[in-house]
Amino acid sequence: MPDQYGTLYVVATPIGNLADFSLRAIETLQQVDLICAEDTRHARTLLQHHGITTHCIALHQHNEDHAAQGIIEKIQQGISIAIISDAGTPLISDPGMPLVALAHASNITVAPIPGACALIAALSTSGLPVTQFSFLGFIPRTSSARRNLFNEKKNSTETWVFYESCHRIADCMNDLASVLPPDRIIAIAREITKMHETIIKSSLQDMRTLIETDNNMRRGEFVVMITGAVIDKKEEGLTEQQLKTLKALLQECTIKTAVSLAVEITGARKKLLYQTALELSSNNQK
Repeated sequence: MPDQYGTLYVVATPIGNLADFSLRAIETLQQVDLICAEDTRHARTLLQHHGITTHCIALHQHNEDHAAQGIIEKIQQGISIAIISDAGTPLISDPGMPLVALAHASNITVAPIPGACALIAALSTSGLPVTQFSFLGFIPRTSSARRNLFNEKKNSTETWVFYESCHRIADCMNDLASVLPPDRIIAIAREITKMHETIIKSSLQDMRTLIETDNNMRRGEFVVMITGAVIDKKEEGLTEQQLKTLKALLQECTIKTAVSLAVEITGARKKLLYQTALELSSNNQK
C-alpha cells in the first residue's frame, strides 16, 4: 500500500443495546475523516449517544456500486474512512461488499473493528452444534422459493442459519414443516440484546405451534437455526463413483479381494461394500 493512502475500517455497531459498542470502535469513528453509513439518520442516534461528531455520508444497497469508486479515490488521497451498517457487522447481509472488494483491488488496507453480529450471537446461545454451519442470509420472500431452498438444505449434516422478518416468520415455519420432519430440532433468537430478547430451542412442531399461538413470537427480528440432518447408517448407500469402482473390481477379482481393494480406494465402509458385492453377484447369476 502506498504510504499516502488512508485506511478503510469495517466497524461493527450494536444490534440493539447501545452499550454493546467497543472502545476501539468508538475511538475509530471519532478519529476517521469520514463515516459511510447505511442510513445516516439511524447512525446519528448511535453517534450522538457516544459523542462522535465525524461527518457521515450514505452508503446503501441502492448507491454503493456507483459511490464505491469515489470513496476509494478519497482513501487514495490519504483520507481514512469507516463503514458501518444500521446494526451489527457490515457486509453480513448488509451493504459494503463492492467497496471492500474494490479497496482490496486498489491495494488499500481494510481493517476490521470487530463487535456485535446477530448471526454469531444467536449461534453461541442456541444450544445447537456450531462446529460447522452455513449462513443463508435473508431467505427468499415467496413460499415456493423458500421450499426449494429448504429442500436443498434438508439433508445437510451441518447447522444452517438464516435471517427472517416478523412479517414472514409464521409462513416460514409452515414451509419448513412441509419439508422437514416435525421432530427436527431448531432454535430461534428474537430481538437479540433488546428488551424482549427471546432465545428458544425446540422441535420444529413445537416452535411452529408457539409462533402460531403467541403474538409476541411474531414480532421483531429473527435468526432461525436448523440443526443438521442425522445420517442413518442403516440407510447409507454407496456413491455413484464408489459403486462404479466396486463393479470394475468385481469383474477382475473375487468378492473378498474386490471389497478389500474398494475399501482402500473409496474409503466406503467394508460391510456396506460387501453387502453390495453380494447383491451384485447374485443379480449377475440370475
